[in-house]
Amino acid sequence: MMQSLGWISLFPELEALEDSAKKLVSQYARIVEAPVGAIGYREGDHCGGYVLRLKGRSRVYKMSASGREIVLYRVGAGETCVITTTCLLGNSQYPASTVVEDDIQDVIIPEAIFHKLMIDSPVFRQYVMQNYGALISDLIVLLDEVAFQTLDARLAKWLLDMGNNTIQRTHQQIADELGTAREVISRQLKRLEQKGWLTMGRGVIEIQQRGELLKLANSNQ
Repeated sequence: MMQSLGWISLFPELEALEDSAKKLVSQYARIVEAPVGAIGYREGDHCGGYVLRLKGRSRVYKMSASGREIVLYRVGAGETCVITTTCLLGNSQYPASTVVEDDIQDVIIPEAIFHKLMIDSPVFRQYVMQNYGALISDLIVLLDEVAFQTLDARLAKWLLDMGNNTIQRTHQQIADELGTAREVISRQLKRLEQKGWLTMGRGVIEIQQRGELLKLANSNQ
């Protein structure tokens, strides 16, 4: 069944796809939806297709043997998933898992069609590799933060990156974001509260001193 390509405007680089490539995508790509809480894929699953996110957001995370989670990145509208691309290019299984945070709608290009497009379509191949490179760079930044920055500096950066002075997150949710234990985050937040840099309520953090948090966030650089 031929599918409309109206969604392609979300990915401007793909509007220049060759006619033959557009025909393949319109014929074989499918649009899927999933609600909040749905599992997109689990670690060890086979990758069956290339993902182009139309709307919504999902969290990609790695789980340790002890059950501790660290968030690797998120996939939002107009984006692709670097781990999915890695698995397709390397014919490997998923090394992480993903869960839907906001209802999603995706275009899925089947594995066989993805590989055909990578061979036959210079436009598609360039799009895939450029996005892949950019996302890998983001993962390297995460690795740098985990390996070389102290947890208090990473926590300060995370708080500032939320954008607002009022942050509605539990200590467990923050721990999952930073790949550590809830008790560790609670101790770190308590120290910051004692310094007067923030205040805490039930599931709410209020930033009081952004400038001091910024100094802490930059202390490892």
